[in-house]
Amino acid sequence: MGDIEAPANNRSQQSAFRSLLPSKEFISSRRGQLLIGEVVTSFISFVCFAASTAAAFVTAPFLEFLGAFFLLFAYSTKFNERFKGFHWPLMDFLRCVSASIIFFIISIIAVSKYPDGASKAAGVFGFIATIIFALDFYFIFNELANFLKGGNSTGEPPNTQDDDSESDSD
Repeated sequence: MGDIEAPANNRSQQSAFRSLLPSKEFISSRRGQLLIGEVVTSFISFVCFAASTAAAFVTAPFLEFLGAFFLLFAYSTKFNERFKGFHWPLMDFLRCVSASIIFFIISIIAVSKYPDGASKAAGVFGFIATIIFALDFYFIFNELANFLKGGNSTGEPPNTQDDDSESDSD
């Protein structure tokens, strides 16, 4: 007769495929939404620059797309927890700062210098990407500042003075 696949084999293929997809709790988090926004706007900006006369700027959106896609994959699969070689928030912060500056500069040039519609669209999506990357580095900066202060998540500076000490100004 015919060979019928076992249901267990089909389930293992589905679970292997699902392990590559981001989890629902990560996608619904602020970090996940910002990374998805970065991936989408970088890719759209890359496609618009590739179709425009400003094709010289196609490399920057492509590299930012790859970086954001890698970090989306790393954070969603918890690769960053398994590989402790990097300080992931600092690496992500530097990526977001450089991306927002680069996108801002090439978007201004694309909108002001090139007359075609694809360049204008690339510039508009570049400005949107600049805003998303800037929001991301703002939130990462706040997390890094709290970490460097000693992990105080309430936003208040830690009390360095003892309750028993008095300040005498003689």
